[in-house]
Amino acid sequence: MAKRKLQRFTEIGTFKNVKQLEQGKQYKGIWAKSFFENDHPIVLELACGKGEYSVNLAKKYPNKNFIGIDYKGNRLWVGARMALDERVDNVGFLRIQIQNIMDYFEVNEIDEIWITFPDPQAQSPLERKRLTNPTFLDKYKTVLKTGGTINLKTDNDGFFEYTLEKIKELGLETLAITNDIYKDYPLDEILSIKTHYERIYLDKGKNINYVRFKFNG
Repeated sequence: MAKRKLQRFTEIGTFKNVKQLEQGKQYKGIWAKSFFENDHPIVLELACGKGEYSVNLAKKYPNKNFIGIDYKGNRLWVGARMALDERVDNVGFLRIQIQNIMDYFEVNEIDEIWITFPDPQAQSPLERKRLTNPTFLDKYKTVLKTGGTINLKTDNDGFFEYTLEKIKELGLETLAITNDIYKDYPLDEILSIKTHYERIYLDKGKNINYVRFKFNG
């Protein structure tokens, strides 16, 4: 297993659809033009894991660009390899720590953000690492265009409630909300995209929470 991880980590350094750490900084403000070679809107998936959501979104929306962000190269390899094999050219991957996002994207460069099944960082001392805490949300607001939206899918009810509390505290606008996607949005082709871990949660009978929101002004 360790050998395979090392091999994958080495391989993603050769993938044209993956940028790592300092490599990504050269695209700040010009991702659409220089990385994707078009002028299409850019959508980020944060903590993308194996990148299934990014790749499947890219397939459904060929006129948008998608970037999956995660720090674990072993996971990114899966989505990047899938995109290369299936010739999905409007998706790329960036291996960075999400707290450094403003080093890689310019103000108002991003149209939409997805956060899919992030680590809930359940212990109180780890609140600062939760991807929907105010510090992170402030960074997202900076890189998002005016009116840009954030989508969260999570199986963790506690993390979901925490996020709703922050949305209320910060006066953000909720556009859609449910604690059971497959009950309330059974035919939604975007929300119905399933990651590896989501399938595991569903097999165990776990509900999937979803909220879509945006900043005011």
